[in-house]
Amino acid sequence: MLALTGTPLQIIACVLAVLAFVATMWLWPKLSGRGWKALLGRLGAFFGTQLLVLVAMGLIANSYFGFYTSWTDLLGTAGGPGTVVDHKPSNALSVTGEQKVFSSQGSAPERSGLIQKVDLTGARSGLSSSGYVYLPPQYFQPGYAGQKFPMALVLSGYPGSAEKLITLMQWPTSTLQAIQDKKLPPTVLVMMKPTLVGNRDTECMDVPHGPQVETFFTEDLPKALATGYRILPAASAHAAMGDSTGGYCALKFALRKPDAYGAAVSLSADYAVSDDPTTGDLFGGSAQLKQENDLLWRLHNAPPAPVSLLLATSYNEDDYKATQQMVAAFKAPTKLSTITLNSGGHNFHTWSREIPPALEWLGHQLTVPAGPTATA
Repeated sequence: MLALTGTPLQIIACVLAVLAFVATMWLWPKLSGRGWKALLGRLGAFFGTQLLVLVAMGLIANSYFGFYTSWTDLLGTAGGPGTVVDHKPSNALSVTGEQKVFSSQGSAPERSGLIQKVDLTGARSGLSSSGYVYLPPQYFQPGYAGQKFPMALVLSGYPGSAEKLITLMQWPTSTLQAIQDKKLPPTVLVMMKPTLVGNRDTECMDVPHGPQVETFFTEDLPKALATGYRILPAASAHAAMGDSTGGYCALKFALRKPDAYGAAVSLSADYAVSDDPTTGDLFGGSAQLKQENDLLWRLHNAPPAPVSLLLATSYNEDDYKATQQMVAAFKAPTKLSTITLNSGGHNFHTWSREIPPALEWLGHQLTVPAGPTATA
């Protein structure tokens, strides 16, 4: 079966839509009669063409935004409820695949780095998720064999997919370029989606009596990664970044858990959350918990965290006013910077323009030990 997000299916759908339009135009004079057969023929041709056009547009939009990644995901036919298997808690990391990064330097890992697909399991949260890890070329170079690297967690929005962080937003390519331009130290990227439990938008919260998503990303994930990769343990060498919901999560991790992430980058993020049909009950009726996850409230009322924040927006985005309120509210030792585009919307094109300067900013925030100066 053709993949739901694959290019071949989109091409077939577009071709069928065009053929249906051409056939309708060609047959329309023959369907101009007044009988019921001619009427049904016109209705069938009209609605059939509209349906095929909508299907083609839907497939393209789904592939672009990553709403559904497979047919079973779309149809809700992933199978039965499954079997319960009891395990002892442990942080686990397993590599399930690899893909090369192609650049002007070639595709060898020591030239362009390597992307690995991983499965992560957290001991404290009990949650599991898959993602992608980009290892920079220095990770494979002999001169860096004994060195550990800073780590940046990159989260997509909701709904979203980790794959789009690679193919559409090109985080690994931009990171490689920043490293080659010496604007960013060699850094390990961990690319994931913030949605860990079905399709529920938990806004990266530890939900009362529910999924402990914040614990997964701030406690379990760094420990699991340390079991398989040479990553520096200090929070000053860890950053969280993301767009939309992922950007909100990144800021929250830094402000609420500065011992996990010393810096955060948000692209078009909201700064507070509320219960809605996609989230379910996030706060368990607790007004205090809702306040504690309101980032503007935290800047006004919570002790300032010793972290660095970068907020990216544009003059015509919905979050522009709230971003100015964040700027007015922060206090030392928190450091806050902004990127404000003249124009831009809540979309991948806007965020792709913000990624290069964001990576350059990050290069000034990460604390790393002095390493080899030669880069093969």
